[in-house]
Amino acid sequence: MQLGEVLRRLAFNGLDALQGGKLNRLKEVNKREIVQGVTPEYIDRRIEKLLDYARENSPYYRKYKGAECLRDFPVLNKGDYLEHYEEIPCEGYSNKEKIYSLSTSGSTGTPFTVICDGDKMNRVNMNFISCMELNGFRMGMKRGEFRVWIPGKNTISSWKSFKNNLLMIDISNMGDDALAGICRRIQREKIQVLVSYSSALTALSRYISRNKIEVKDWSVEMIFAMGEALPWDTYHLLTEEFGFSPVRSYGNNENGFIAIQLGEEKGYTIDLYNFYVEILKLDNDEPASPGELGRIVVTDYYNKMFPMIRYDTGDTGIMELKTDKKGRVHGTLTEIYGRRGSLLFNCKGEPLSIHVFMNVLIHLEGIVHQAKCIQWDRTQYELLLNADREKIKEEEVVGLYRRYLGEEADIRVTYVDEIPIQASGKRMVCENRWKEK
Repeated sequence: MQLGEVLRRLAFNGLDALQGGKLNRLKEVNKREIVQGVTPEYIDRRIEKLLDYARENSPYYRKYKGAECLRDFPVLNKGDYLEHYEEIPCEGYSNKEKIYSLSTSGSTGTPFTVICDGDKMNRVNMNFISCMELNGFRMGMKRGEFRVWIPGKNTISSWKSFKNNLLMIDISNMGDDALAGICRRIQREKIQVLVSYSSALTALSRYISRNKIEVKDWSVEMIFAMGEALPWDTYHLLTEEFGFSPVRSYGNNENGFIAIQLGEEKGYTIDLYNFYVEILKLDNDEPASPGELGRIVVTDYYNKMFPMIRYDTGDTGIMELKTDKKGRVHGTLTEIYGRRGSLLFNCKGEPLSIHVFMNVLIHLEGIVHQAKCIQWDRTQYELLLNADREKIKEEEVVGLYRRYLGEEADIRVTYVDEIPIQASGKRMVCENRWKEK
């Protein structure tokens, strides 16, 4: 435990206590409800209150005065929100003393900013801390956040960095020299928590393994994976290297963390205290059947400035709902396939997890530096390879992909010098350009 951690925790708790302890209460309730589940009455009450509020205060939602339930409201994606951006905010929001922005990078689609008030911002922050604390985080721990940090766009001030004990770790370059520098910084600055996109963790863990770097002298106590699903090979490699398991999460910048891994569970426990989650069919707005892959659609209970009702996140997954003996509802995302635009199908039309493509790359280490599989048609695929031309055996590489895509797969190989990392810090390993899907 570091002195800076203790002092920041004391400062946070002291300041919060002076203001009535609201943040700590919010955090503890959030943690309890994630673990214990919520009652059906809570769900019904939150939805009814949100819909009534939106119909009364949002110019856009006034047209749904006659809507009787949540399913009568439209499913909206980023494009829909942008089209009606001036109509959705609730009247009177411009008179608020403080307006906060929750922005996405636009790395996999359209840039998008959601506005909110201080109450929602507090909930976003305490939601994050709740998810972390459920997995061993202590308030005030020194965090290294892995992103592509762009000056003037998403960087944080020196004061905020100091206050939050947060260090910006730039991952715009993930070559060996850059990774060596990142490793030195983690050790030198005694970073306790790594918060990173899964693709960067994969690169880091493989670099540590390849160079036989000893991490026992590091101060790292927690690894928090966000963004695309963490490959199981990376999960196990990080566990072997650091002596503890990384934490997997699911969320977005617009809403906050929506689901979190608890302990060694394979699924992601949904935060039903803050969100109502639906899984809708891939090609229409009907509910998916239990165990069926579908679109992840989220209703945010607490953004009173910019209501997000039935927000199509662009991600896909499978959800399981159950009610325990006490009558409390628990939700689990048993599988997250990632964004619909990166959801590939094999020749039989069956969806493939992003894990498939990330695991293939792990087995090609040292030969294929980067790869991206693009689906152009039902059986037409293109494989972009940044590889060592002298070592690569193209037929073997294609064979590894065909094992998952199907024997009918027509796979065209294109060699490239670089597959650029996206603005968010993600490097997509697959992309669906098949318009029929």
